[in-house]
Amino acid sequence: MIDPAKVPKVAFNERDTIRLISTAFIDEPALVPLVDDDAELAFLEHLEGLTSSRLNTGIPLPPGVSALELLSERDGYGWSFINAAFCYTRSTGNRFNGPERGAWYASWGEDAAQTSQAEVSWHLTRELEATGVFDNVTSYRELIAGFIVDMHDLREFAGDAVFSPDPTQSYPKGQSLAQTLLQSGAHGVIYPSARFTGGTCLAAFRPRAVQNVRQGQTWKFSWNRKRVPDIELWS
Repeated sequence: MIDPAKVPKVAFNERDTIRLISTAFIDEPALVPLVDDDAELAFLEHLEGLTSSRLNTGIPLPPGVSALELLSERDGYGWSFINAAFCYTRSTGNRFNGPERGAWYASWGEDAAQTSQAEVSWHLTRELEATGVFDNVTSYRELIAGFIVDMHDLREFAGDAVFSPDPTQSYPKGQSLAQTLLQSGAHGVIYPSARFTGGTCLAAFRPRAVQNVRQGQTWKFSWNRKRVPDIELWS
């Protein structure tokens, strides 16, 4: 079991971490046709947000999330995706969050794209196993985000049970560790992927740790009556 007090804290400065979400949940920003680059888009979104009544109302708040933590349109593009990561949770939680509070999971480093694809593939394949039918096509868009924050570094504990590929073994331990770190003020953890050898992931514990969200490439995952999907670049 990892002792939270012995987990080193490091400066984490990464511009291009990758999170994959289904394209069913992504709409192109309405202001995109009016701008030439990301800087202009952020500026117009800020102006629009000053008078918009479409703030962060109506989103369900799980017990572990305060409305004061959530972002609004004033925080720029991607605010709703960030909020959703913390407010929409699985009943079993994930590796570093329980059902009462979500987290922003992403991959980073040289193999970030392959790592995020492997993580998503594993989770959706697991859902298809419940139906016994491996016949599915889903497209995912990259959400690229930056971080300039201290993170707790779990990479030296790669052999711990927290990183077991079996969720029944690893999730309770990881959730307990994350809760202790969160209560001590931690912004999140960086850790070795359990789904892609050599890959590195992160779990951000606080919405405002996630910055400069942008859209990246789109990938199509196709399960053609087999457990391992074919993955191809969509655009």
